[in-house]
Amino acid sequence: MHLTHIELDQLIVSPVNMRGGRRQASIKDILPSVKKRGILTPLLVRPNGEDGMYEIVAGKRRYLAAKAAELSGPLPCAILEEGDDADALEASLIENLARLDPDPMTEFEAFARLAREGRSVEDIAATFAVSPALVRQRLALGNLAPKIRIAYRAGKIDAESVRYLTLATKAQQTDWLALFENPEARAPRGYALKRWLFGGEDIATSAALFDLDAYPGRIVTDLFGEASYFDDAESFWSLQNAAIAERKAAYLADGWAGVRIYGPNDRYERWNEHEVAKSDGGHIVIEVHANGEVSIHEGRLSQRDYAKKIASERSEDANIEQPAKPEITQTMSDYLALHRRAMVGAELLTAPGVALRLAVAHLISGSGHWNVRPDPERALSEAVAASIRASKANGALAAAREAAAETLGLPFVPDTLIARPGRGASLSGHFRTLLALDDATVLSLLALVMAESLEAGGEGVEAAGCALQVDPATWWSPETAFSNLLRDRETVDAILGELGGEAVLTANLHETLKTKKAIVEAYLTGEGREKASGWTPRYLTFPMASYTSAGAGRLEAVSQSAAEAMARTD
Repeated sequence: MHLTHIELDQLIVSPVNMRGGRRQASIKDILPSVKKRGILTPLLVRPNGEDGMYEIVAGKRRYLAAKAAELSGPLPCAILEEGDDADALEASLIENLARLDPDPMTEFEAFARLAREGRSVEDIAATFAVSPALVRQRLALGNLAPKIRIAYRAGKIDAESVRYLTLATKAQQTDWLALFENPEARAPRGYALKRWLFGGEDIATSAALFDLDAYPGRIVTDLFGEASYFDDAESFWSLQNAAIAERKAAYLADGWAGVRIYGPNDRYERWNEHEVAKSDGGHIVIEVHANGEVSIHEGRLSQRDYAKKIASERSEDANIEQPAKPEITQTMSDYLALHRRAMVGAELLTAPGVALRLAVAHLISGSGHWNVRPDPERALSEAVAASIRASKANGALAAAREAAAETLGLPFVPDTLIARPGRGASLSGHFRTLLALDDATVLSLLALVMAESLEAGGEGVEAAGCALQVDPATWWSPETAFSNLLRDRETVDAILGELGGEAVLTANLHETLKTKKAIVEAYLTGEGREKASGWTPRYLTFPMASYTSAGAGRLEAVSQSAAEAMARTD
């Protein structure tokens, strides 16, 4: 590569230029500077085979701005070696990425060209300092019908819907396009589209009890490669039901008294069951869920069957010598129980370390006086649920939960450590384990249980957030899930001012709410604007703050009340 100056009439746009597609490049932002100062950054060019002509590999917008400004004299250019389209395309993409993040479809087209040149996903990712997952996501857009790609680029289809459309067959895409293009129809989008593609409940391959090689249909993977699904519910259920029948036969052969199967439309009332050992006539309960998942409960007997069993045993034992009555009355038992409780309680006052471990055992296992429940984390939309699942803070809790399960010798269940049925250890068992652990480990378990049982929207979250001086930037990153939920115009104006400054707010003051939200989203994602790294909304501060005089409702009131209580000195 060497630098030189080339006349305007010797330059043409190369077909490998990243912005060389049909869409006209905008030059409004750079034209005033070009008129005033000329072209300062060299264009990347290469000889095109014609005498004296050069193709522009990177710098199309500067070239168009120079023509529009009617500049005289040659333009500064860096000449690439001849013949290497892949290197030329890399140069174009690197130059544009350094200037401004291109849209996903532009990245797809550029990455696809490099892939056709023989570059691997890993090579492309390394060249442009992005993850291989991002490259695969962009290349997956090649599965879309051209009309869908055009609509996506034009902003007529949201990213979540496009992600699900990459799972669709060509026939499904054609059917969906017919709905999308029909003004009297309503094409499903988002999670509704996902359900439409799979004919109701989408069934993940992780739910299968059978060997996936036996499945005759197609297994599709989402755009991010995080999960895979069966495309034919009927074929899945045929194999799943056969596998359930095999499990039933195996349990019966193993000596269980019975196996009960509850289908997706049946109601299994776990509270109405007794735990009974296999040797005492316990049953197996197989609970089949609508999403294909199967829960198996061992050693169950319904209240009705349990009563029959007790009556039968009493009848059989009528002629057998009954054990002698206890030597103490119920009143004596009551007397002893209360004194034992008082004695142990008094001793615990002198052994806070033992009391701490016993408290943690109660929190995990539950008892007659302790009823600790994890927060259900109910979300009003799938987008909110997805945001919480993917959050850094939720990942930290999941990692701590996995470590805690290993410490306590429990099977790892991702949702909670607190009081899971069938956890395999009693309160005494957990207490014994905790007595052998050091204070730091026990306190970390206590912290996890406390974190799991915090009530979303409750005073405990707000008081602890103030006490801990939580910095939301540590755990939260700007995302579209947040901007999509903004509805108030005054609030959007305030946030736009925080992100882009007074000049950006003033320039867009009279734009529509939709346009302003798009600008906010561009700042949050870094697509089209400088990414707002480290920015957090006032809604996530402790105490919570709002943007308008109307306030943020109950949540802000709870937060402010907790903060005031924590700040009191009396």
